[in-house]
Amino acid sequence: MTTKEAPTEETHKPLTSPQEVIAYARKLGLKFVDFKFVDLPGTWQHFSATMGELDEAVFAEGIGFDGSSIRGFQAIHESDMLLMPDPTTAIVDPVCEAPTLSIVCDVTDPLTKAPYSRDPRFIAKKVEAYLKSTGIADTSFWGPEAEFFIFDNVSFEQTQYSAHYAIDSNEGIWNSGRNHGTPNLGHRPRWKEGYFPVAPADTLQDLRSEIVLRLQEAGIPVEVHHHEVATAGQCEIDMRFSPLVKMADYMLLYKYIIKNVAHAHGKTATFMPKPLWGDNGSGMHVHQSLWKEGKTLMADKDGYAGLSQLSKYYIGGLLKHAPALLALVAPTVNSYHRLVPGFEAPVNLVYSRRNRSAAVRIPMYSENPKAKRIEFRCPDPSCNPYLAFAAMLMAGLDGIQNKIDPGEPSDYDLFEHGSNGHGPVKQVPGSLPEALAALDADHAFLLKGGVFTEDVLTTWVEMKRTKEIDPMRLRPHPYEFYLYYDA
Repeated sequence: MTTKEAPTEETHKPLTSPQEVIAYARKLGLKFVDFKFVDLPGTWQHFSATMGELDEAVFAEGIGFDGSSIRGFQAIHESDMLLMPDPTTAIVDPVCEAPTLSIVCDVTDPLTKAPYSRDPRFIAKKVEAYLKSTGIADTSFWGPEAEFFIFDNVSFEQTQYSAHYAIDSNEGIWNSGRNHGTPNLGHRPRWKEGYFPVAPADTLQDLRSEIVLRLQEAGIPVEVHHHEVATAGQCEIDMRFSPLVKMADYMLLYKYIIKNVAHAHGKTATFMPKPLWGDNGSGMHVHQSLWKEGKTLMADKDGYAGLSQLSKYYIGGLLKHAPALLALVAPTVNSYHRLVPGFEAPVNLVYSRRNRSAAVRIPMYSENPKAKRIEFRCPDPSCNPYLAFAAMLMAGLDGIQNKIDPGEPSDYDLFEHGSNGHGPVKQVPGSLPEALAALDADHAFLLKGGVFTEDVLTTWVEMKRTKEIDPMRLRPHPYEFYLYYDA
């Protein structure tokens, strides 16, 4: 995230009414409309209709769907749900070959006509309303830096009697001795040396540029793109920061475009936090700031790292609630293969300017107060952005409301803290079960203002335990054969 000021106008002026959306679609000669919504884990779902089915009544009355078939939603005996298209999200679908209008939808209960409590987008809308109700600020800005891999091949299988996964990338340093039937031209990033090399070591420059152009066509402002640290095609494309709900919408569109552009080139993109052993994982450092009446609340030129006291309380809330937050911002078993002590991962629950192994970092690129923000480095891109952003904001607000002191900054080598006179450093949970236990024990801050509900959190924890943790726990891992077969 660069040092630009908060955005004042959009690259693409959004449509604001059903009438405008319908006129826009007709003007462009679009043939289909695609209705998208997000499930509880954070994956877009969709279905399409011919353009003739889109009229003003669809926006007013909604479109029915089976909620029992969506992860984290309804039981079979209460399956009927409604999608309510949001006209402000209408764009030409950036992926479909047939001319298609894409609209993000909110989920509604057909009996009460009320927003559905488990709809992640509704939770994100509620947190924006809660922020305003506190009087602390009226806007929060969000800038996630989502890392991802682009591979040339992936295979995986799990049966009762076998298990395997295999990934490959022509850019991977492990291919330096192979030919694959064609000349081997070398120039591959070595392990942990993929940060910023030019072509030909960076083989994905043009592909990332094509993705950026597609993102911009879809209305997403983009700042930079580059190769990331790991070998084998780790990348980062940074969006310009936006308000919370809009950025969560952008995040799903971002993943959709990246995956589909890669697919069109015969490659596969993944936002899995740790697909490669022995090299860097993919994080999603999240920059965040609070504003009121067009002015930042984060800056004080006399404060540590140029931070205001309010910012420090916000950090205090993030650090206090970090173990519980991780159940939502690093929400997979695989997330904790990235968050491992002793490496560069942000596992230390401290804050610091510039120190990238701290959970909270204060970027120091610019002295412009409008650029002042804090960066929470624990999240990864497997999270549901609506839930993750909402939870982080609730933690920060709790810190402000209760004046939670984050303690002294940690401007020293956190890897050597035991031998340089500093005491033990509290660290993030070491596994998803530990993070879920922390969420069970500490979630009252999420319930303020009715932003999250007990039902949503209970459903989340139960889903993670039964659909992810237990299946992993019950299956032998291939490496166990290496360790124990001769027992």
